[in-house]
Amino acid sequence: MHKDEAKGAAKDIKGSIKEAVGKATDNPDLAAEGAAERVEGKIQKGVGALKEAARDVLKR
Repeated sequence: MHKDEAKGAAKDIKGSIKEAVGKATDNPDLAAEGAAERVEGKIQKGVGALKEAARDVLKR
């Protein structure tokens, strides 16, 4: 697992929590911030997966 995958997963979870709290407290700004953070996390996980795949290919 590449470090970007781990950081992305953490950001995704953190964003999910913020989004849920924002919805529960009727705070649309916090919910939107959480949703944006989740997207950033998913992108970062994808980039990490690509880096890991490239590293595996280059090792062959």
